[in-house]
This record gives sequence, C-alpha cells and structure tokens, in this order.
Amino acid sequence: MNKEIIKSEINVNNNKINVIRIGNKEYISLTDLARYANPEEPKIPIQTWMRNRDVIAYLGLWEKLNNENFKGVEFTTFESLAGKNSFYMSPQKWIKETNAIGIISKSGNNGGTYACSDIALEFASWLSPEFKLYVIQEFERLKRNEAYQYKVDWTASRIAC
Repeated sequence: MNKEIIKSEINVNNNKINVIRIGNKEYISLTDLARYANPEEPKIPIQTWMRNRDVIAYLGLWEKLNNENFKGVEFTTFESLAGKNSFYMSPQKWIKETNAIGIISKSGNNGGTYACSDIALEFASWLSPEFKLYVIQEFERLKRNEAYQYKVDWTASRIAC
C-alpha cells in the first residue's frame, strides 16, 4: 500500500522547516532543523546528536513504545557503545539495524532526514532550547491551521450533500 505524502512548511526565525505527513504520521525535517546549527553540513549535527548515550536511550524507548517490530537486541548493542569515542551513528544505520520507524531518511536529491515530532523536538532542544520553543509554536500553529482547514472542508462537504 503506497501512502500519500503531504508536504507542509513552517518558518522558524527565518529557517524553513519541512514537515511531511505519511498516512496519519507527521515528520519534521531534522535536516532543516540542523541547518540552524550548521547551514553547510546539516548531517554533522544530526550524527553528533546520535552519538550521545542519552539520545540512543531515548530513541530506543520511543521505538519500544511505538514499534512492535523494533529490534531490541541490536538496540542494546548500540546503547552499550553510545558515548564512546569510537561510536558512530547515522540515521540510515539506526533505521537499518533496528528497524526503526520514528526516523526516516533518504539520500540524494530531495532527500533528507525526518523524525516524528517527539524525536524532532528532542533534537531541536539539543540544538537550542530557545529554538525548540519557536519550533513548537510554529508546529502548533500549523496543526491549528490544518485542523481548521479540515473542519471547513468537512462542513462544506456535509452541506453540499
């Protein structure tokens, strides 16, 4: 079953952040959030964040709560290595090895890394607590606008019948 992708955008302090909806799940662009810290190489803040032991623990817990196909054994290995100088993690590696669903990543043109809002806001907080608050405000504004739009469309449809 091919799910339609609906794209939206929020503007956070002159930073354009893409938001996509696949089915009933929304994902915020980690790549766009990372440009706040490193406009030229946004993958560096993402990979640096994913090396952190607490981040790996958070990602693992999120997956355990939301993903029945999460590979816990692989996660345990990553959790024991996280924080060491030799530890390296990328979104693609995380997804491939653990069967994660909270982060999606595509290489190449029109690619990027996206995460569900819980994970994306955790990343935004790591970048800057102030930036996170602005992201929350804009994301909530987007959600209110979408809810209003759907209500108006539904009402119009109901009246037309």
